[in-house]
Amino acid sequence: MKSTLVLLAHPNLLKSRINRALVESVKSLPHVTVHDLYETYPHFVVDVKREQELLLAHERIVFQHPFYWYSSPALLKEWQDQVLEYGFAYGQNGVALQGKEFLSVVSAGGDAEDYRRDGQNYFSVEELLAPFQQTVRLCKMLWQKPIIFHGVLDWDDKAIAVAAEKYRSVLTEDSS
Repeated sequence: MKSTLVLLAHPNLLKSRINRALVESVKSLPHVTVHDLYETYPHFVVDVKREQELLLAHERIVFQHPFYWYSSPALLKEWQDQVLEYGFAYGQNGVALQGKEFLSVVSAGGDAEDYRRDGQNYFSVEELLAPFQQTVRLCKMLWQKPIIFHGVLDWDDKAIAVAAEKYRSVLTEDSS
């Protein structure tokens, strides 16, 4: 199994049934490290060296977060701005992340129909993840097809359990 770092970025995990279930489904896997950014950095002061060490210690990096205003919660953006430094993640001598897999796992309150040209959001979630994909490209990582859970606000316990099992299954596969 690929060593996997799940960077969980949810500002109110206690209120998120889907994100709690997703984390619960993978946190016991021996090759998975779940790192809750909001729990670790409640004041947004990121320990850059610690975070870089975590990245270096894993083969697959997962961003797990709700979709906020067509992007991620603020702390994940702050984490990217601080941790993915020139000379570490990109640029001259910045090859620390080269070849590592990257997976985006996103929960969205809106239905999939809302995220298309004739829907209220015009763009698909995959299209709106383009800045993440470009970051992965710049860092010479390997973009994996994102896992997007739509309409999660209306899901019952069974739908949440199915999603959690899908997530666990993906993190137990060895892909390349």
